[in-house]
Amino acid sequence: MNTLQSPKSLVMIRPWKFCPNPETAQDNAFQKNSSLSLKDVSADAKNEFDKAVDVLTSKGITIHVFDDYGDNFTPDSVFPNNWFSTHAGGHIAIYPMASLNRRRERRSDIIEMLKSEYRVQDVIDYSGLEWDDLFLEGTGAMVLDHVNKIAYTAKSNRASEIILERFCTTFHFEPICFDTKDKNGIPIYHTNVMMCVGTQFALICLKMIADEQRREEVKERLEESGKVVIDLSLDQIDQFAGNAIEVTGNDNSKYLLMSQTAFKSLNNTQKEIINKYVEIVPLEIPTIELAGGSVRCMMAGIHLSKRK
Repeated sequence: MNTLQSPKSLVMIRPWKFCPNPETAQDNAFQKNSSLSLKDVSADAKNEFDKAVDVLTSKGITIHVFDDYGDNFTPDSVFPNNWFSTHAGGHIAIYPMASLNRRRERRSDIIEMLKSEYRVQDVIDYSGLEWDDLFLEGTGAMVLDHVNKIAYTAKSNRASEIILERFCTTFHFEPICFDTKDKNGIPIYHTNVMMCVGTQFALICLKMIADEQRREEVKERLEESGKVVIDLSLDQIDQFAGNAIEVTGNDNSKYLLMSQTAFKSLNNTQKEIINKYVEIVPLEIPTIELAGGSVRCMMAGIHLSKRK
């Protein structure tokens, strides 16, 4: 059973003082404000998180939950996939973040847990490049095909091509970059809102790739690497249909995790194709989605070998 693309365990951060981040609103077109009080928004987000963990645990997915009590104002801490990633062979990468308050999300206790429970060979830390105004926000900025070693990357301020090249050289990935535009002609802030790569399929909004020739090249590359390409519409991207992640349960069943909002936006044909390969597990997280991220952003996949 190939689980290289589809991790069996995840790191998730329980938010205690969640709110849409004022520092990231400028270039995140997916963010929305709430009419509720900050206290109510925070409580709703925490409840959504706990219910999501319960659903995932019931499917036999291992979840390492860490609490963020919000003492240092880290409103986006529920999205840990942006500041670190893990890789087969025992490698961890730590990333430079564009927003000042997001830099405070990095936690040594999470890295130490990974070292103690999984086989870790090295930790490559790119975060010092923040001082050069260079950013690469993890598996938000890059959608990684771990099997074929491809890093699909939408060009943006949060995806420095300099760091991307360093990452790909160190971790042996091939970078595939492209310009994007949403229905208002604005580049997207993170690649993982427009595409998801599973073991046997890929969700992607091809129309968001600005250049027609590049669009066809990306589609061909996905197909050459053995993926069935499921094309999403611009409206479906607005409903977070691209922000999904494939995971594996303890019994080796495969699941596609996405939000209830995203699931409702899929048409029957798309659902039928996905269901050939995985079971779709919708998670109800409307409050968390106010921050401009969805289920994929909440999951930091662990691609490391478990210690005996």
